[in-house]
Amino acid sequence: MDSGRESHHRLLWIDCSHAPSPPPLGSHWCVLAATTVAEAEAFLTQEHVPVGAFLLQASTQALLPDLEAFLRRHSDTEWVALVEPTLLWETRVRELLRHCCHDFHSLPIDPYRLQVVLGHAAGMAQLLHTPPPISVKLKDSPLIGESPAMLQVMRTIAKVARVSAPVLITGESGTGKELAARAVHDQSPRADGPFEAINCAAVPASLIQSELFGHERGAFTGAHKARAGRVQAANGGTLFLDEIGDLPLEVQAALLRFLQNQTVQKVGSDHEEKVDVRVVAATHVDLEAAVHSGRFREDLYYRLDVLRFEMPPLRERGCDAVLMARHFFRKFSTDRARPVKGFSAASLEAIRDHRWPGNVRELINRVRRALVLCEHRFIQPSDLGLEDVLVTASRHVSLEAIRADAERQAIQDALQLCEGNVSAAARRLGVSRITLYRLARRHDIPLSGQEPTRESMSSHP
Repeated sequence: MDSGRESHHRLLWIDCSHAPSPPPLGSHWCVLAATTVAEAEAFLTQEHVPVGAFLLQASTQALLPDLEAFLRRHSDTEWVALVEPTLLWETRVRELLRHCCHDFHSLPIDPYRLQVVLGHAAGMAQLLHTPPPISVKLKDSPLIGESPAMLQVMRTIAKVARVSAPVLITGESGTGKELAARAVHDQSPRADGPFEAINCAAVPASLIQSELFGHERGAFTGAHKARAGRVQAANGGTLFLDEIGDLPLEVQAALLRFLQNQTVQKVGSDHEEKVDVRVVAATHVDLEAAVHSGRFREDLYYRLDVLRFEMPPLRERGCDAVLMARHFFRKFSTDRARPVKGFSAASLEAIRDHRWPGNVRELINRVRRALVLCEHRFIQPSDLGLEDVLVTASRHVSLEAIRADAERQAIQDALQLCEGNVSAAARRLGVSRITLYRLARRHDIPLSGQEPTRESMSSHP
């Protein structure tokens, strides 16, 4: 298709009355005209056309079954029907319009009104068939995932980022809640402002209030000078409160006051100062249960639980584990003690089958460990500490396949240890060079040098 045609809206015009001249629609429409359903099918087989229009008249009513089947096959095109008014009372025609069409236009044709209807259809086609972004870009690394669960999280982040209401992110430990919080910040109007993160479970209860809101000089033992807290540091940006469920009750009251008034009072101070901070909180505990047991303030819970979404565990994210393993392999490539090219097929299978109780955090740790310990060209399940994952599956594999895998691995290990020297590798394996070449050919393992013949082997014992 030429570049001039690319700038037009494309329209498939179907008129089975053998008079396929469409009304004047303006220069911004590129019209493909068909006189039969088969001809229209041929057009759509060659290329996708976003908008289609067809005439439905009493003279062509016999074609209704074929037309309906055609429209259902090509439901990704936005269809507009041009219908004789008398046919609008026919039950089958009404069902066709309701289930298969974006809109309809009653005859006779009003060119202006038809252009409006077709314009709406073109806009809807563009909206529905433009793929959404599948990842949210962060400053340091992307929030990775192509599974339906993660795509839903990314769509939710794009929505909640636009407003300033508090966000509550739930999910198991290690699922990437801080990454999600950072994504909310980076996609928001506050993206140029600061992002302050504090783990409420990691700060001693006696210091958490000072850490959040700051303190004046002499407010407590060791407070030798005044200090601003994380809330003040996040002014104009986002404050991320990780593990909010572990916040002490006395600090919860001060946090509630801040959320209500957007003011903070330092420890040891008698006045409040105004701040502009958006709060994103995260927890792996059930806050509703904590409210019922008296461990978490109900009024604070409802202040935080305005916009909520859950980070899915890695075991529910399909092949995202493999996608992430490859990402972190590239990210931590400087940790490699020797050249490692990637993951073996067995290690990828183990990554897919593992249940990942530690979620993304566990995956990162295992990949980093494998990069340091791997002694082969490709990371093996044992390098990841996942060799046991394949044990159950291997019970269902034939003895022949197990023997072949072991043989292939032994050859690769010998060549690795002997730095590619075929003669040395053969001696290590206790076979002749010609046998090693034969085995390597069977397992599709490349060897350097020319394959020897039996005659050459006999002349060089």
